[in-house]
Amino acid sequence: VQLQAFGGGLVLAGGFLRLSCAASGRAFRSFVMGWFRQGPGKEREFVAAISWNPDGTYYADSVKGRFTISRDSAKSAVYLQMNSLKPEDTAVYYCAAGQGMPKYRSSYSYWGQGTQVTVSS
Repeated sequence: VQLQAFGGGLVLAGGFLRLSCAASGRAFRSFVMGWFRQGPGKEREFVAAISWNPDGTYYADSVKGRFTISRDSAKSAVYLQMNSLKPEDTAVYYCAAGQGMPKYRSSYSYWGQGTQVTVSS
């Protein structure tokens, strides 16, 4: 599976961005799709994920209510709508594909190249 993430940028606090992740290769619906982020000097952390079986969405507590993950199976794409952005959301955002527990980094075998999100105060 090849993943390509894009849509990052520079935004003021309180603003919004929409990240996209295009997948190609193996059957899209067989994977859990997730977004992770890595801020300066920090570990890579889970942000959100979406699964097909069972059908569900999962969020880190820090983004719940502000971020929304969605998918378009016809386009083999996953999106992350990020609203009410905060400076602490600044990070490189990665999309990933895997199988297993959606919130665990170890569940993901395939990673995109990352896209930078910078939120200024």
